[in-house]
Amino acid sequence: MNKSILLIFFLPIFFFSCEEEFIPDITTDPQDIVVEGYIEAGDLELPPYVFLTRSQPFFSEIDLGNLDDFFVHDAIVNVSNGSESVSLEEICWDNLDSNSQTLVRELLEQSGIGGIDSIPGNFCVYIDLGFGMIGELGKTYDLSIEVEDKMITASTTLQNRVSLDSFQFILPEGDLPDTLRELRVVFNDPLNEINYYRYFTAINDERFIPGFNSVADDALFDGQTFEFPLPKGESRNSTSGPTAFGLYVVGDSVSVKWTTIDQANFNFWNTLEFNAINQGPFSTYTRVESNVDGGIGIWGGYASFYYNLIVE
Repeated sequence: MNKSILLIFFLPIFFFSCEEEFIPDITTDPQDIVVEGYIEAGDLELPPYVFLTRSQPFFSEIDLGNLDDFFVHDAIVNVSNGSESVSLEEICWDNLDSNSQTLVRELLEQSGIGGIDSIPGNFCVYIDLGFGMIGELGKTYDLSIEVEDKMITASTTLQNRVSLDSFQFILPEGDLPDTLRELRVVFNDPLNEINYYRYFTAINDERFIPGFNSVADDALFDGQTFEFPLPKGESRNSTSGPTAFGLYVVGDSVSVKWTTIDQANFNFWNTLEFNAINQGPFSTYTRVESNVDGGIGIWGGYASFYYNLIVE
């Protein structure tokens, strides 16, 4: 197994600790190409975009001041839906005019990728700014990448959407400030269908952030109607403290992005989040499941609903 760091700047980076120090073997294995790409349909139909970076050796030092050194340039990136295809153009932030920067920022923030202006370097993304192809529900999108004598492929399908039925903010249990609320939603899962879900929240027009446990399948509630809490998405560097974790503040505006995803997309985020949450001396490492052939990472589709709420 290549002992390296999965270097995707816009995915959460998780660090694990245990009581007994683990020192991996020094390795000179070649770097992997790391893929992070998305396409979206539903309330928003977004074009495909892909970040390409390199995995880094375990003991290497990552200097974000030299961010450009980690990106993979001059790749041939294509997306096909079976009947048509589009080539994604490599664009770098420092080379864009202000209008193009605004468009790119808005596209990325919809997928939970924010803080673009605070990145200490020039990042690059392969994207279809001409909107020659946008996400359509029910279609499968094949990604192909030719770079450095390698062929990298992946596939994702935009599933049928499943909506949330109702929302209610309630007083949480415990001795907490009366300005905090828990969000509970009612949901009707389709009968005899295998479905996978992921959600994000955004507060007061800030970027969308996934929940700590942002994915679920319907193995235990197929065909059921039930109510469940939907915690606020929290940055893994959040300093809000344990009393406010996952709760909402009265008066805030909340946007909920509720998505249906395919199994490969679910498996990637489920294993990644499992490793992030299950830390400690008695935890077990779970290998993150990538759907990228010839590289590592994720090529994922989101079939999305967006809901705008006020915390009352």
